[in-house]
Amino acid sequence: MTTKPCVMPSMDLPAQPAAAPLVATSANGCTPTANSAGAISSSAASSGARVLVVDDHRQARESMADVLRRAGHQVETLVSAVEAIKVLERESFDVIVTDLQMPGMNGLEFIHHLQQRPHGAQVLMVTAHASVASAVDAMRHGAFDYIEKPFNVDQLEHLVARAIQHGRLLDRKGNIEPTAGPGAPVMIGTSASMQILRMRIAQVARTSETVLIGGESGTGKELVARAIHAASDRRGAPLVSLNCPVLSAHLMESELFGHERGAFTGAESPRTGRFELADGGTILLDEITEIELPLQAKLLRVLQERSFERVGSSTTRDVDVRVLATTNRHLREEVTAGRFREDLYYRLAVLPITIPPLRERREDVQQLVEYFLCRAAERLHRPVCEMEPDAMQLLVEYHWPGNVRELENIVTRASVLNLGLPIAADQLRDWLIDAPRPAATSGATTSGLATAAIGSMPAAIEPSLNLEEMERKLIEATLERFDGHRAKSAQALGIGIRTLSGKLKAYGYAPRAKNRM
Repeated sequence: MTTKPCVMPSMDLPAQPAAAPLVATSANGCTPTANSAGAISSSAASSGARVLVVDDHRQARESMADVLRRAGHQVETLVSAVEAIKVLERESFDVIVTDLQMPGMNGLEFIHHLQQRPHGAQVLMVTAHASVASAVDAMRHGAFDYIEKPFNVDQLEHLVARAIQHGRLLDRKGNIEPTAGPGAPVMIGTSASMQILRMRIAQVARTSETVLIGGESGTGKELVARAIHAASDRRGAPLVSLNCPVLSAHLMESELFGHERGAFTGAESPRTGRFELADGGTILLDEITEIELPLQAKLLRVLQERSFERVGSSTTRDVDVRVLATTNRHLREEVTAGRFREDLYYRLAVLPITIPPLRERREDVQQLVEYFLCRAAERLHRPVCEMEPDAMQLLVEYHWPGNVRELENIVTRASVLNLGLPIAADQLRDWLIDAPRPAATSGATTSGLATAAIGSMPAAIEPSLNLEEMERKLIEATLERFDGHRAKSAQALGIGIRTLSGKLKAYGYAPRAKNRM
């Protein structure tokens, strides 16, 4: 089918064939959600979503509207951002498509305005090539993606479909209740344990009491702390965090309470501590068991009296700070062993919250995998990878000693090394500790990364490499396979030519080089 640019009059647009399975062609964002077989559902992507098109150019506006109506969407059109703001006060949409260059309020100003008010829509920016920098700025302020002029019918349909699916995925992520306010962290999962966790967060958030958040490494303790702050009455004030394990006892006291000039060798100027910085807000003490016993006594005083002195000062300073603390240890055992003060433990454990390990909420694994696949695709500027059923089953059944952090790392690694084929269990198994292996069969074949593709990759791509090294090896191997042809290499890798050129420049390749250096 020959497609025409969307800026052509609507009467000249070609008739569209029956909907086919969607394959995301844009470099950024989340594709329609994969079903249990790893396929993309086109019907789910175009099931009567509400789309608002804002463009002062009548021909372009009506052309886009016509394309989207033929795709099955309910479309309204407006000529200005000011008019759109008034309509959004009384109506809601799934997607807003706005032009950048408009008189009065331009598209970027429109998106900045939308960031300040809840609207629930995914925003797409239409821009000319020379204004891509503005489009990137728009994405920093909440836009889902942008599309460059001139574009064809398929590009517009696919991008809107992806935006719709992205919005619906967010709706299913189990975000915290609206009382959490804008900017609350996304907490994914619908299991019973996650529902209880959300309820606990809602219960403790509006108080000013100290909260002790426990859980294994990688379960998301800092995420829960940020969710509590975002849902609290202090959310307009700062959340100041301190990673306790990375500092020595000497530096820890200065970081917590600050110091005066000359308080110790190297103290050439006064320093404001974290408690002062958090005044009126919240302080997060991450892995609090790493604080040594002498400093625990000073911390206890702050919790009791809400006052302290800077190092090298006798002046008492009062603060209004809510304290959140995290630990991956059993504090009662630390108290029994004499490594943690019992009185400090009771001061911290006013409101204890325990985060369940991932192995106790396996029903959330698939939702987490889908979310991490989308995030990886956004960072890599490529379509979202599909996952075969056996791979998803392997991830659901695995015991996850590293919890959610380990799962995210595995999904990211699989996305970086993906060559365009669905991710299979065999590809993931070597990356998992003590993962079950299927019985060997004589006719077994390698899936996920096709055998031919693996055979053409250099032996230097090994699981022992870090992600950046593996990505570079993959890019260089693909470039070599296509004799230095960057356009073909970018297409094979599923990234844009500019993205590829930027990476090669970072690797030290000459601009527009035809062959490897």
